[in-house]
Amino acid sequence: MACDKGFSCTYMLLEPKDVGFFDLIHILFSNNLGRRRFVDSSEETEDDFERRWLIFLSIVVQKLLQFVAKPMATIGWGIEMCLNLISSNQSLVGLILNFLRGKVIIPDKDSRTFLSFIGNLDKRVELDKSIKHGDGRYNAALSMMASKISYENAFYIRTTVDQHWKMEFLGSYDFWNDYQGKATTQAFMLRDKSDDHDTIVVAFRGTEPFDADAWCSDFDISWYQLKGVGRIHGGFMKSLGLQKNVGWPEPEEVKQDDSRPALAYYAIRDMLEKLLLENDKARFIITGHSLGGALAILFPALLTFHKGRDSDLLLERLEGVYTFGQPRVGDKDFGQYMEKKMIEHKIKYFRFVYGNDMVPRLPYDDKALMFKHFGTCLYYNRKYEVQVVPEEPNKNYFSPKRTIPMMINAFGELIRSFTIPDKLGPNYKEGLLFKMFRLIGLVMPGASAHCPQDYVNSTRLGSSHVFLPPKHYL
Repeated sequence: MACDKGFSCTYMLLEPKDVGFFDLIHILFSNNLGRRRFVDSSEETEDDFERRWLIFLSIVVQKLLQFVAKPMATIGWGIEMCLNLISSNQSLVGLILNFLRGKVIIPDKDSRTFLSFIGNLDKRVELDKSIKHGDGRYNAALSMMASKISYENAFYIRTTVDQHWKMEFLGSYDFWNDYQGKATTQAFMLRDKSDDHDTIVVAFRGTEPFDADAWCSDFDISWYQLKGVGRIHGGFMKSLGLQKNVGWPEPEEVKQDDSRPALAYYAIRDMLEKLLLENDKARFIITGHSLGGALAILFPALLTFHKGRDSDLLLERLEGVYTFGQPRVGDKDFGQYMEKKMIEHKIKYFRFVYGNDMVPRLPYDDKALMFKHFGTCLYYNRKYEVQVVPEEPNKNYFSPKRTIPMMINAFGELIRSFTIPDKLGPNYKEGLLFKMFRLIGLVMPGASAHCPQDYVNSTRLGSSHVFLPPKHYL
């Protein structure tokens, strides 16, 4: 691969579609990845067995996901239709009665009321009216709700923003992934404007449970190193708009191909620039849950990488980055680079981690993968008490000595799901589907903890003192 100013001379990019059975076997025994046709690697890259084993697993999982992509989508469609069929007819009993009467209400997948699987886990749509602009929790609470509804269809999002939140819906978008050859990245934008503030929110969608393409991005442990920046997760960068054989050219060098959707990073920065120039007081927030959180923090990273007046304008107007259940996105060098840039540009970055959520503990922070978190971590326990910590406890999740305490905590969360409405009111009631999901946490602690429910609760119930600016923001 060519090395130019927009890309990297040190990289390891996986191409699962080119892998054959014997290729998979050979990868475990050959330490020169550059000779493998399914690994596009710099000549300097020589990996040990542990790293090759992880590459082997990454490719196998991606191949399996590609193989079952259509059945996954079909199963997901069926589950979502069943859930919405029940809710459209008020209840399961209502569905049966309507069936007997011949008056079954069939939900429309693109309607203003149709909920995704994620949406059915937490059906709350209203903002917490007790948290108003000026409250330290306001931006966080708004960001989490935006991240939650980003999983829904465009009509649902528009209705929520316009009618429920009384804000301006700016658009919902599908963005191109050059490596997957299709539009796999989604985001939407809203404007929260009043007499005393004008805030634009960009919310990236996270990984949908039945979307094989999104899961491939998560499991793609490709990486590349930018000079002076560090190593960055390739799967996430591909989702954000990395271009084949080109990398990250300067924005003015990119020509939009009208035959396909735009690339997320370039399209969003263009839209933001136009909106910010309309009002000198306008600011913007970047947010996302899960995969969406990874894309949210990588967006300003690219702004710092690209020099120029437009990038400076965007960095100057960046109000904050709020991520929820975000996985690791780069190595130690990248973390140090970003911490330096956050101080330089006064970027407020809050990384929310609830309980035993497994996703923030992936990819591993070890010598094989070398991924590291950085910035301010807000860690919330089962009581939604918050601590500001450099790293969440049990940072790599799979620890035998932590298994029993995690299962006990999961049992406490299950019990809480029945008692929390009595203590905090009906807005915190958990539905039957999510209670069933809590049961999974007894076997796989951290699975249910990744759902939006607990992150919404954390932003509403947690203390606001953690949002007071550090000294370098003053």
